[in-house]
Amino acid sequence: MTKVNIYEIDEHPFELRHEVKKLNLRLDQIADSLDKAEFKDIIENYSNPKKRMITNFTAGLSRGLGLSLGTFVVLGLLGYILSIFVDMPLIGKYISDLQSYIDAYK
Repeated sequence: MTKVNIYEIDEHPFELRHEVKKLNLRLDQIADSLDKAEFKDIIENYSNPKKRMITNFTAGLSRGLGLSLGTFVVLGLLGYILSIFVDMPLIGKYISDLQSYIDAYK
């Protein structure tokens, strides 16, 4: 029992060239998709623990700082808007009580 190779160069040169061209095209597509996915950067990031720790530290620091500043701005604007409504008849009493509690805490 002999093994028959279906891609003999002498018998099927056109088909062989066509298959090689299709495989090269597919390999180029795979290489392009890996470049788009920045696979090399991901591998470098996870192979260097020091770089990964520095990156994660700076990301956490910037997230925490942004969250703190954002909370400060939103609460400041909310306090300013509520201070405008102190003179209103119905909710002014509740807001003035809230402001007195805040002033007592200071």
